[in-house]
Amino acid sequence: MSETPENLKYAATHEWAKLEDANLVRVGITDFAQSELGDIVFIGLPEVGRTVKQGEQCAVVESVKTASDLYSPVGGSVVAVNDSVADAPEQVNDAPYATWLFCVQAADPGELDGLLDAAAYTAQIEA
Repeated sequence: MSETPENLKYAATHEWAKLEDANLVRVGITDFAQSELGDIVFIGLPEVGRTVKQGEQCAVVESVKTASDLYSPVGGSVVAVNDSVADAPEQVNDAPYATWLFCVQAADPGELDGLLDAAAYTAQIEA
């Protein structure tokens, strides 16, 4: 398994979150999640403009093995989606930490403080 980047926060549901300028949070799935799913064949992204709550199901990833819901790590408004993954979902398998899925304009960036850091996430997936 690849290393878990220290500069990201992690949800127990295997999404990663990266806080950027102006309370923008970029979201993807972890290396652990993509390896458990197997070859990803479809990603259903949330609609731009949708308001989500922290922990709300807002996207789906389908692989050759199963389908898995994705949850927003923070509440706010979806302001961007990565359309290129709709056409080439295997990007997530190839580079899970370089392939973002959607961005949320966080209503309360402090919600990120409730997520796991890299060490805690690694401990969770190794338990």
